[in-house]
Amino acid sequence: MGLGSLALASLLNDGTLHAAPSPADPLAPQKPHFPPRAKNVIYLFMAGGPSQLDLFDYKPKLVELNGQEIPKSYLEGKRFAFMNSSHGVKLLGTRRKFTQHGKAGAWVSDLLPHTAGIADDISIVTSCSTELFNHAPAKLFMNTGSGQFGRPSMGAWVTYGLGSESRDLPGFVVLQSGPRGPRGGAVNWASGFLPTTYQGVSLRGQGEAILDLSSPSGITAEKQRSTIDAVRDLNLAHLVETGDPEIQTRINAYEMAYRMQSSAPELIDISGESKATLDLYGVDPKQASFARNCLLARRLVERGTRFVQLYHTNWDSHGGSGETLEKDFPQRCAEIDQACAGLIRDLKSRGLLKDTLVIWGGEFGRTPMGENREFTGRNHHIDAFTMWFAGGGVKGGQSIGTTDELGFNAVEDRAHVHDLHATVLHLLGLDHTKLTFRFQGRDFRLTDVHGNVIRKMLA
Repeated sequence: MGLGSLALASLLNDGTLHAAPSPADPLAPQKPHFPPRAKNVIYLFMAGGPSQLDLFDYKPKLVELNGQEIPKSYLEGKRFAFMNSSHGVKLLGTRRKFTQHGKAGAWVSDLLPHTAGIADDISIVTSCSTELFNHAPAKLFMNTGSGQFGRPSMGAWVTYGLGSESRDLPGFVVLQSGPRGPRGGAVNWASGFLPTTYQGVSLRGQGEAILDLSSPSGITAEKQRSTIDAVRDLNLAHLVETGDPEIQTRINAYEMAYRMQSSAPELIDISGESKATLDLYGVDPKQASFARNCLLARRLVERGTRFVQLYHTNWDSHGGSGETLEKDFPQRCAEIDQACAGLIRDLKSRGLLKDTLVIWGGEFGRTPMGENREFTGRNHHIDAFTMWFAGGGVKGGQSIGTTDELGFNAVEDRAHVHDLHATVLHLLGLDHTKLTFRFQGRDFRLTDVHGNVIRKMLA
């Protein structure tokens, strides 16, 4: 042990140096506020805003009034992302076939046949609402509880509050699929004003999990360990001198990278998975895909990773090129449907679903009106959209909330983003009013000064 290590150990023992939750290992497992119902989270983020009216929120009246003017009372005081293409538009009833599934008779369209098969395992919330109607700020709001840059993401808050059970993989991992990354990029999984050790680590699903993670040619394990030890001692000495928690983050990052040189390749090597498992998810072993990422998410929670977030693009459905409801939207659904259902079934069969909270949804929904585009599409909509939840203390087989006959407004059991965040933290054993961090003289939290737990969702 070097001089820096000895000095740090001395300070830790007498309590002189303290950084919540632990200066020596900020990702060490922490006790929740009360007994948790879930230990891990897998968040399936459908970036772009999937159309709830073509998937879960069946509105026969909207179909009946297709092509007619929407009553002006619905639009008074409302703003939309693209006003020009929304001016003078008509109501747009779904062209999809809806049927009821599960013991509670949940409505699911023909675009999600596999999801329909797990209706008794999921809780569908059709009355979600948010505040920001453009993609980047809305994604930021859904992930951080604020439309302002610099706030910690939900995954960062969770790992700050609970740490991680994995010593060889990050506590918060991000996996991406689709034609491009989500608008806003890494700010959606950033740590904000929390120490950067809590930010999401983006892994690649194939090849090298993190670029430049492997040792250069000619560098032996002994040389690398010696170098890391020397850098650690220098950083420890600086940490003792300054008390800057970011230095501890740097130390932990070096150590995690060293361990991940063996753990990351093992994680993404799915050659040991059975053909039955690959077929359950719809995984092609030779292709990167959302399905492969769902399988990796299961492997991550098995290995103790606390929070896994999957982003899949592009769910934007305005009706322009690449964003049509006729062709592109069904393709997005086909890319995720089997894998989502496969993930729930796989977690359940392995006894992992009871401890793993699975979340599905985007940053907002789509309007009951069409858009004046070349093809059929819908505009962004913040007043009513659908998400579903499963596992980890969630009561499956139910639909929560009601929207009006056109699907424009939530009229029963409105679930604001802050309520969703409060509920997720509650399931993890965290009181959202007590999970705080002092920054610039104020105690901040994920839910700001809002949020109520959605009791109907709880098992």
